[in-house]
Amino acid sequence: MSIAADHSGVVPRVETEGDVNRLMLAVDGIHCAACVQRIERALTAEPDVVGARVNFTTRRLSLAWRGAPARATDFIDRLDDMGFTARPFDAGKLAAADAANDRRLMRAMAVAGFAAGNVMWLAISVWAGVFADMGPATRGLLNWVQALIALPAVVYAGMPFYSSAWHAVRSGRVNMDVPITVGVSLAAVMSLVQAIIGAEEVYFDAAISLVFLLLVGRFLDQRARGRARAAATHLLSLAVTEVTRVTADGRTEFVPIEAVRPGDHLLVAAGAKLPVDGIVYAGRSALDTSTLTGESVPATVGVGDQVFAGTINTGGALTIEAKAVGPDTVLAEIVRCMEAAEQGRARYVVLADRLAKLYVPVVHGLALITFLGWWLWPMHADWTVALLNAVAVLIITCPCALAIAVPAVQVTASGRLFKRGILLKSATALERLAEVDTIVFDKTGTLTEGRPELVDAAKVPAAALTLASGLAAASRHPLCLALRRAAGDVPALTGVVELPGDGLEATVDGRLVRLGRRDFAAPTAPEIDDGCAEMWLAGEGQAPVRLAFRDAPRTDAASVVAAVKRRGYRVALLSGDRPAAVAALADQLGITEWRAAQRPADKVAAIEALKAEGARVLMVGDGINDAPSLAAAHASMAPSAAADISRTTADVIFQGAGLDAVPATLDVSHRAQRLVVQNLVISLLYNATLVPLAVIGLVTPLIAAVAMSVSSLTVILNALRLGRAGKGTQTWTS
Repeated sequence: MSIAADHSGVVPRVETEGDVNRLMLAVDGIHCAACVQRIERALTAEPDVVGARVNFTTRRLSLAWRGAPARATDFIDRLDDMGFTARPFDAGKLAAADAANDRRLMRAMAVAGFAAGNVMWLAISVWAGVFADMGPATRGLLNWVQALIALPAVVYAGMPFYSSAWHAVRSGRVNMDVPITVGVSLAAVMSLVQAIIGAEEVYFDAAISLVFLLLVGRFLDQRARGRARAAATHLLSLAVTEVTRVTADGRTEFVPIEAVRPGDHLLVAAGAKLPVDGIVYAGRSALDTSTLTGESVPATVGVGDQVFAGTINTGGALTIEAKAVGPDTVLAEIVRCMEAAEQGRARYVVLADRLAKLYVPVVHGLALITFLGWWLWPMHADWTVALLNAVAVLIITCPCALAIAVPAVQVTASGRLFKRGILLKSATALERLAEVDTIVFDKTGTLTEGRPELVDAAKVPAAALTLASGLAAASRHPLCLALRRAAGDVPALTGVVELPGDGLEATVDGRLVRLGRRDFAAPTAPEIDDGCAEMWLAGEGQAPVRLAFRDAPRTDAASVVAAVKRRGYRVALLSGDRPAAVAALADQLGITEWRAAQRPADKVAAIEALKAEGARVLMVGDGINDAPSLAAAHASMAPSAAADISRTTADVIFQGAGLDAVPATLDVSHRAQRLVVQNLVISLLYNATLVPLAVIGLVTPLIAAVAMSVSSLTVILNALRLGRAGKGTQTWTS
């Protein structure tokens, strides 16, 4: 790992995986899709950069490159040259920076609002004076008083827009604050010229009111987007920076989390967050795991229980033996999943970005055409009218709503799912889940609790149970874990090879021993149809031994299957288990389409056959043998207890003991899809309706500012409706 420092002296963390370095930064100055595209294009053009993704809503930059980790400073300098300020991404500091920015905007709003109110009264007096034959001296005096109030307020209150526009222009780019700055400046300067020459009409009221309304829109926009990204920033704030380590002689010391290594003993006080994944070494307590699993009831843990970073100790003190630290923890994996989901480019994001790309040439071209048309047209030779209409076009065409139409929904959806312990690993997962019409379940560990128990363990020969448990230690298959629980403390055998879909084999005392399917380990053994899951243990010169297991269905499996079937989904079951066991479970859950004794290739073939029929398949599975079928499906889900390869392959990971995550995710995907389409329609209708009206002179700059702010807030509030939706699966089970 290498370290690089930014201009503020804060050290950003560079993570190195193989020959690829990764860095996450918070970037200030991002206001539209054009900013995102400019950053990504500039950084991906740098030598050895393998990926640069900017999340518009959360302002996070994820950067990956090959070569020296110290090049992080070069990338920060490159961003600075482009007019953006980069700093290490820190959830707490980001929240503090947002709060400070909110305060600046509120002060600017207060100044602009006070000035607008007073200038408006003076403007009303001038307008009323037109009908009362107000003299030119009186009118001129009132106009100059307006100027004295409005101009300083416009300069001060408009600084958020001017500063952003100046940084953009200085670096050779244009963002949405440039036309705002041009519009406000033109309105103010034009009014000043009118006051100097003694003209009857000035527009100081429009200029300062325009700034006030734009500030209101900017403030509400930031607060709404802050709510949308709250789940992601809260997730990143769960990490602990300093821990209490227990030394070998029993002393305690405070050390940074980076100094912790697997095997260290850490003391976690009541009310503190767990800093690492590990095993409880001493103590007993209750953990609030809602941040990771969505379960609201605290889980009781004692010596030997597995615990995870980010959970909160709500009871007594615990001593934890660290097993996974830093990027290897479940919390770090969740962060990577959230990053992958938010940083990617879904189909609608690409569409919105392409539309926003046309912004600069189109908007400035329209403004110029509007000005020239109104100025040169014989019936409208007044340059002030032409300029006001051009200003209205500049303001009304800011692509704020279009830029945030899709990201706001994505972040809100991922945040809502995260609160339920459901993690999106792909940016396109929601789109593909919304297209699903067929759900294929695995059996063991998916529809069942994945905690089978050995039947009649006392009748199994002790030597056979010990040998089988030694083999089973090499696998995370639920039946192997059940075997280990039943056998107790049995040393693991070395040289064990797992053959996905078949079982385990190893050479023990010079003879080949197998544990697994009957046709793999003991093909000559009789088939027993008692509805139990089974494993066979057989070796050279040894009679095969049958190990029977029973695994209860998940408590909500039947209701979830019934609910998705009522919603119109086709449901199927693919299992590597024996026909009798699969048939019994399928009948219990009401699944009519099922296949048993399915090897990994068989499951893939079954899914490909469904796809050939035109089905969009969601595969839900947890075992190593499910990884190929998870990859083959249109979309895929896996429980957090699944094998590593299955969690890596799946698009969505869900935690907790229930299966209701499946319909909940499908529900959110459908709602998100509808909201994305609605937001895009709102954005496009706004532009299609108001831009022509501005061009023909029916929209003033003031009305344009109101319309732009309302359009941005509309799409954000529409996206936030997803976050306010009721919890649970009531949509499915009612």
